[in-house]
Parts: sequence; C-alpha cells; structure tokens
Amino acid sequence: MPVNQLNAFQMAQTQFDGIAAKINIDPQVREVLRYPAREFRFQIPVRMDNGKIQVFFGFRVQHSDARGPAKGGIRFASNETLDTVRALAMWMTWKCAVADIPLGGGKGGVVVDPSTLSVGEKERLCRGWIDAVWHDIGPRVDVPAPDVGTTPQMMAWMMDEYSKLAGHYSPSAITGKPLGVGGSLGRTEATGYGVVDTIREAMKHLGMKPEKTIAAIQGFGNVAQYAAIAYIKELRGKVICVSCYDRNDQVSYTYSRKDGIDPIFLQSITDQYGTIDQAKAKDAGYTAEEAEAWIAKEADVLIPSALEGQINSDNVNRIHPRVKIVAEGANGPVTPEADEELKKRSIFDIPDFLCNSGGVITSYFEGVQNDMNYYWDHPSVLRRLDQKITKAFHDVLETSLERNMYMREAAYTVAIGRVVDAMEWRGWI
Repeated sequence: MPVNQLNAFQMAQTQFDGIAAKINIDPQVREVLRYPAREFRFQIPVRMDNGKIQVFFGFRVQHSDARGPAKGGIRFASNETLDTVRALAMWMTWKCAVADIPLGGGKGGVVVDPSTLSVGEKERLCRGWIDAVWHDIGPRVDVPAPDVGTTPQMMAWMMDEYSKLAGHYSPSAITGKPLGVGGSLGRTEATGYGVVDTIREAMKHLGMKPEKTIAAIQGFGNVAQYAAIAYIKELRGKVICVSCYDRNDQVSYTYSRKDGIDPIFLQSITDQYGTIDQAKAKDAGYTAEEAEAWIAKEADVLIPSALEGQINSDNVNRIHPRVKIVAEGANGPVTPEADEELKKRSIFDIPDFLCNSGGVITSYFEGVQNDMNYYWDHPSVLRRLDQKITKAFHDVLETSLERNMYMREAAYTVAIGRVVDAMEWRGWI
C-alpha cells in the first residue's frame, strides 16, 4: 500500500526531522544522521536450474555505526527498493539505541520473490549476496540477519559463505541462524514476544486488565504469529483476527473468528511465506474478510505486524473508538499523517523501533553467545529479553511523562540522544 505522498525513506526522514527540531539537535549533526553513512548496490548473477544466468539486484545500507557495528536484516521481496532499505537502516539505528544495545543500524535486500525460487536457486542467491558484499560486513563491521522473505536456513548458507571467504568459522558474522550452527534459543519467537512484553507494560501504565482485552492483528508472519501466541498465553487476552497475503488469489484477507483465533492451528495451515490455507480456515469456522477489516475491529489493541505504511490517512478513521493501544509490530506501519490522528484520539502508540526491538535484542544475544562459545537455555534468553525490553519501555515512558511527549517522540529523543552522545565521545562532531 502506498505511504501516502511519501516513500519509506522520506517518511523516516520526516519523523527524524520533527524530533531533531524539537530537541534542538545541531543542524550539522542532523544533516549527518538524515542519510546513511554507506550504501552498497550490486548485481548478483545466479545460474538458475534451467542453466541460464539471471541477474538479481542486491542492497546493503549502513546508516550509522556510532554505537557499534551496523545491525539489520536482509529482505527478499519483489517490491524491494533502495529507499525502503535506507528507511529500515535508519530505523534500525534508533531501534538499537532505544534498546541500549551496542550496535548501529543497517539493512539489506534483494529484489526477488523468494517463492519463485527453488531451494538450490535460493542458496546460490544467498551465497552470491555474500560474495558481493563480504568485505564490507562482519562481526565487528555489520551483522546481517533474516527479515521478510528470508529464513534461518538462508542465514546458515550466508554464514557458511562468509566463513569460507574469511578463512575461518565465523558464526557471529550473521545472526538468526539455525541452532545447530550457532543460533540462539528463543530467537524465533523473540520479536512477537517482545511486542507483547511492551503491551503488558503499556496496560499496566493505563490501568487495563490484560485478561479482559481483545487484540486485532495485521499480518501472520513470524512476528504476528508469536505476538498472537504470547497475547493469549502470557496476557490471557483474546485475539480476534490476523491477516495475510494469499499468493493464490494475489490479494490479502483478514481471517477472523468472533470467539477468538487459535494461532497454533493457523500456524499449522500456513505455508512458509505466511499464506493461510483459506479452505481449511473456513472449515474451522474462520471468516475471510477484506484486507483492511482488521483495522476496524472492536478491539482494545491493534497490532500492525506486516509492512510499512499500513495505518495511513486513508484508513486511520476506521479505527474503532474502543482501541486504546497501537503496538507497532512492523517497521513504520503508521504514516506521519495517521500518527497525528492517533495523537488527537489519545491512543497510546508503542512505536515500532521500541515495540518490535525484541528481534534485534535477541540477535545481539546470539552474537554474544557466538563470541563466548557458550549458549544460554531457553528460559534464560526470554528472561533477558523481557528485562531488556521492559527497561527500554520504561526509559521511553519516563521521558514521555517528564517532557510531556508522545511516546514516539520520547523514543526518538532517547535513541537520538544516545547516538549523538556516542558521536561526541568519539570526536566525530
């Protein structure tokens, strides 16, 4: 869906400019942080199964490494653009800073629909991506991870290719790997669980009883799946819908059930690209509604967990009056215009780079475990995640209350302040 008149990078810059002006960031420093430090755009020739060479285009953007190595996922998507990657890299800078982990912001991508590739073609494309950029990434430079359209298996291929080129086993060069090659327990569910950890803290602040609440979720990829599971399991609340893109019909649907969805069942009828089997869902009592039906549900919490720009000026007025919290499981799901409407309605927004930081926090934990060559058990990882993201939430909430700021503004204030401090200490400014 278009992000109104702004593309993703312009939206990221607009958000940054507004906060930088409010907190009086020096104009020269502001100009540095408005743009990525480095960008890489490259061709990836791949021999396809039919023997022919096909050229794919790849990207890697490093927005800032003031606080540590760049960190961020790699998207395989047919609509991937350099501007989208730039925006996501900038948001990763703020995400790592607000979570207070010693990493900067990066992002990567390939223009491809991964569902059209065979296993062998995916592997060759992954290794080709590393071949093109391996000199400019690494454990102390820039650490990639999975994102939309990529998987732990693909990260294992990338880590293996990097290790071959570097001449030594380098598990900490890539995170989000399978357990057998240096992955971390808890990584799969980390982002979704972290979303729910922040919702729990928001409900405490607002005096809400979690077990009496209803959530509507957009998306049914990794984040949405585990957010739904955690919402039901940890908060004892009800989730009434999720949504997904149906690759067969080439249209998105909202799948709802009045007495609440069963995310475990829906996982069992969802393919690796997040498409729910519509026939099996209908047999189980689910209704397939139009794509944006999720946003109008009578719910206490909306959890947009798909792509950027999904709550915008065209649909923000569809949000039900009951909604108290918007928890941004996706990156950049609320446009600046829609954000203004949320403010007017006093909806408590948990901004993306705080709300969905559980993934990068646990990726950081994975790198730490790789470097130690010692691995924590599952409860230890989730406990550390809860502690870290809860502390981050309250750092932002405290700033919000002290300075009478909207939560997004407070999160930017905390994050940008930490990045600028690092730049000053390092003598860059």
